[in-house]
Amino acid sequence: MSGEVANGRAEAPQARGAAVIFIFVTILLDTLALGVVIPILPKLIESFVNNDTANAARIFGLFGTIWALMQFFCSPILGALSDRFGRRPVVLLSNFGLAADYVVMALAPTLNWLFVGRMISGITSASISTAFAYITDVTVPERRAAVFGKIGVAFGAGFILGPALGGLLGQIDPRLPFWVAAGLSFTNGLYGLLILPESLPAGRRSPFRWRSANPAGALHLLRSNRVLAGLSLSNFFAQLAHVVLPSVFVLYATYRYGWSTGTVGATLALVGVCAMIVQGAAIGPIVKRVGERKALFLGLCCGAAGFFIFGVAPTGQWFWTGIPVMALWGISGAATQALTTQLVAADQQGQLQGATTSVQSVSQLIGPFLFTLTFAWFIGDSAPLKMPGAPFYLAAALLLLALAIAWRATSHRS
Repeated sequence: MSGEVANGRAEAPQARGAAVIFIFVTILLDTLALGVVIPILPKLIESFVNNDTANAARIFGLFGTIWALMQFFCSPILGALSDRFGRRPVVLLSNFGLAADYVVMALAPTLNWLFVGRMISGITSASISTAFAYITDVTVPERRAAVFGKIGVAFGAGFILGPALGGLLGQIDPRLPFWVAAGLSFTNGLYGLLILPESLPAGRRSPFRWRSANPAGALHLLRSNRVLAGLSLSNFFAQLAHVVLPSVFVLYATYRYGWSTGTVGATLALVGVCAMIVQGAAIGPIVKRVGERKALFLGLCCGAAGFFIFGVAPTGQWFWTGIPVMALWGISGAATQALTTQLVAADQQGQLQGATTSVQSVSQLIGPFLFTLTFAWFIGDSAPLKMPGAPFYLAAALLLLALAIAWRATSHRS
């Protein structure tokens, strides 16, 4: 451990290579496992409802809602548990729990069993917040944005490779992707048992209290500091804007540009690759040069500009030009993470990450309805002006709102 910082908290040690690599692999395999089941879960649901596609779509939407609700309620609890018992047991139990859950889903004889499996998946996946708390424990504040950026590469890689792998496996057997996801999570758990050290010493742990572990208590933590409250509100609007892509992109690209499934898939892959490049190579140098605050503003401006290009683009080629611009938005996420971790004590990092994930899950509940209804309205017969790009204009406006809130909240910082 290094010396004490000005506010009395022990400064986190330099990132330990093997442990950080494990956290990277954990998030990669978690997102890969989640991505593997994306292309096959709707089809599996459809098989339980006599191939009634409309009914299957409604049920799939319900599955997504319950997953987000489990994230909302359980992320603060797991974060608080990691502050009390350490990061290692929470991360490892999550890996083994996720593996068991995928086995349940692979064997599910009825739709109800599949629904229970999706609930458990939402609970166990909530431990990603604990993984971020682990990174905070083992990384000095000035390096956190760069390390968070590199961890973000795992999300991009998992969501690029996962659906592709799931689609291939699903052609062999509809339940095979679940078995593969279970194997990935179980293997990662075994790997962690061998090499993952505890990052939170006993002397820096805090007692578990239900009043701080529930979502209301988690929000109280985010309101405990003016800057933290402002950054959290800014992050909420930014996360809400992000939901526009999974909500309407496929519908928008098909409606406006007439893209085939292959072109849509290739475009999504390009989005992922650009995001990975920014997360892995650009965040560290940019933050080092301009600082977290200016990096946050730069990222939000680039995200708003990218969404505006998406909305105004008259052709698919013009749409593609907005992808690298929007990818620079990733700078703001890592910068926000780095700034917020400096505003709470070492024994509250798990609660902070759990609260942040809980807030993000609210955006996942609101966003799909907000953007799909906006898209439907502006392409419908009753719209005063045909404007298929309206959801992207709305997302750009939300990012500018996030920028204004972050600017005001951090105005006292240099």
